[in-house]
Amino acid sequence: MNNLIKYSCWLAIGLLCAFVGPMAKRKLVADKALSTVTYSAKHPLHKWDGVSHDVNGAVIYNDETKQPETVAVSLKVASFDSDNNNRDSHAIEVLDGLKFPNVTFVSSDIKPGENGTLIAKGTLTFHGVAKPATLQATRKDAGGKLTLTGEFPVNMSDHNIERPSLMGLKTEDALLLKFNVVFPL
Repeated sequence: MNNLIKYSCWLAIGLLCAFVGPMAKRKLVADKALSTVTYSAKHPLHKWDGVSHDVNGAVIYNDETKQPETVAVSLKVASFDSDNNNRDSHAIEVLDGLKFPNVTFVSSDIKPGENGTLIAKGTLTFHGVAKPATLQATRKDAGGKLTLTGEFPVNMSDHNIERPSLMGLKTEDALLLKFNVVFPL
């Protein structure tokens, strides 16, 4: 009988751990109405931005530590709007948007930094080329929302993208990606 009580206690503890542990983590999905990703590009004759409001993102959030543990974001190349239909169509062509329709970032490690920042190491896949990337995000918790903002450079040549040209002059190799992704808590 004593062994049966011990076994029952261990079983109860095991079941409690099994149910309590996973409940401490949950998936948060980006609010598309509030989230944006913007690219900035430069040509010798002008600069422009393209904005995507079609941000597909998810975070695994640990309620005990109040920290995101993993993040994944995916954007459709065709979702960027630069206020110039010709430029946007050309961008889809240059980026082989039919063959490589998405740009993705998937984290492998997230660590808290100083002053509310997060450092996310992971893989950026752009134009079918996956490269390691480290992103720094500023974190803001307010109004029942977790907002991650930041920016990072991406070189087109690192992802086998031929730089577009206008009037015989090519755009700069570097694009600046800026993100503002909002997750309801």
